[in-house]
Amino acid sequence: MVTQGLVRCDSRGVDKGASDGGSVRPEMPYGHRWEPIPQGKARLADQERVLGIDHPDTLTSRHELAGACWLVGRLTEAVVLFEQTLAGRVRVLGNDHPDTLISSNNLAGVYWLMGQLDKAIPLFEATLAGREHALGEDHLDTLTSGNNLAGAYRAAGQIDKAIVLYRATLAGCERILGGNHPTTLTVRENFRLARGD
Repeated sequence: MVTQGLVRCDSRGVDKGASDGGSVRPEMPYGHRWEPIPQGKARLADQERVLGIDHPDTLTSRHELAGACWLVGRLTEAVVLFEQTLAGRVRVLGNDHPDTLISSNNLAGVYWLMGQLDKAIPLFEATLAGREHALGEDHLDTLTSGNNLAGAYRAAGQIDKAIVLYRATLAGCERILGGNHPTTLTVRENFRLARGD
């Protein structure tokens, strides 16, 4: 059976779901790009020294460094950095800020990749609830969170929960994006796999 892939979608567009969780790409704060790890570490150190550890720019740099570590398979480093970023963003921006929710989603994704579904699922649940509250049920990021959580449920063997959530997420995707959008197609395939079709 194919493992559920994560879909990244935000206001910049959609990154199609992968065939396995290992090839998923982490979400970025709006308007940013990944840097190589040495550059990211140097930038983060400079910003921590000059701006402080909780400045929004410092938090973004830490998040970007975590994402770069994820992309090259340095998952333990990514977890530490995402945990620090999430804690800082909750303190500075609040629980429902879009950047806080991106950090929450990414940390849950790394936990999932590391086989720590007991940590991933509650974080995906909190991310979905936060995005529903802050962005609404039909926002692309909210639909992404529904897909991610359903996939984590499926990976944990909670098939009934996965099916219910996939059904609701698919309905939202079809309503907002249409039946042939790549995100809709990915969620439809994930739903089919969860049902065992």
